Amino acid sequence: MKSNANSFLQDIAIYAGRVKLFSLTDWIVYVAWVGMMYGLFAAVTGFLMIGHQAGVQYPAYVWNIPIGIFIFSTAIAFDTIGHRTIYREYLLKMEALVHHMTIFAGITSVLILCLAYHAPVFFRIPAMVLIALSIFYSMVDEGMHWHRYMTEKSDRVEMWSHFFIFLGHLIMVVAWWQWFNEGYPGVDGTLAAKKILFGF
Repeated sequence: MKSNANSFLQDIAIYAGRVKLFSLTDWIVYVAWVGMMYGLFAAVTGFLMIGHQAGVQYPAYVWNIPIGIFIFSTAIAFDTIGHRTIYREYLLKMEALVHHMTIFAGITSVLILCLAYHAPVFFRIPAMVLIALSIFYSMVDEGMHWHRYMTEKSDRVEMWSHFFIFLGHLIMVVAWWQWFNEGYPGVDGTLAAKKILFGF
């Protein structure tokens, strides 16, 4: 389904316009999935801003985490449109299973990184393994997408969406791992500020 007749902006508009094909179930899945990703962006950004307003000095790289999440979430918002419409049948064959494994590894890696604040020695290896698995299965997924693209069962908007999903995820998770690896500098101060502001 590759097309060079339209400009890239026209292809984006056509791709995004397929939301009109969504069923109620598609909308529920879309809002839940994309909403969860933007929710993570809002939660991380809000946490960092509480600390920043309280005078906490974070290492500069920490701000890459919300930037990466935003890139990742926005790319997913586009990619999921194609997955729920024109490319649905191709995903059901094989890709859906890989997506589920990637999502599971990605979500649990973030949860483990959060838990690692309290027990860094215990959670270091599980966090490392889950991050590695999330990247590995993302690469498997990319291979499947390039195969579809080469056989004209994908388009450049979907491929660019996947590029930015991978880009955003790597920026986020590498920065988050570095933050954890350095002992989460700034978190203690932010938690203290949050307690003063909200009482918990």
